[in-house]
Amino acid sequence: MTRVYKVVGQAEWAAAEREGVFLGAAIDIRDGYIHLSDGGQAETTVALYFADRDDLTLVALEAERLGEALKWEPSRGGALFPHLYATLPLDGVVFAKPFSSRRPEELRALLAAD
Repeated sequence: MTRVYKVVGQAEWAAAEREGVFLGAAIDIRDGYIHLSDGGQAETTVALYFADRDDLTLVALEAERLGEALKWEPSRGGALFPHLYATLPLDGVVFAKPFSSRRPEELRALLAAD
């Protein structure tokens, strides 16, 4: 199974858990798809877009379970990134764990343990 990841604020993820579905963060809604990363992209994504935050959640998903709505498209530097053109149902979540971007070793440990 291929893992893909969503990095999201803890408050946003808590709201998704209450609702039973993740509709996307503001940037996802603006762009029309949910931005995801593979394991090799997650650290750079966090460094570029989530610097100095102690309130993050790493959400792990099985790419194959997302079906046709998951598209791999060129993004940063031409690399293929996973984009989900649908809402994210929580029954597809493998895990959702908190971490801080101020301590990159936390994210590395979560990715390595997966």
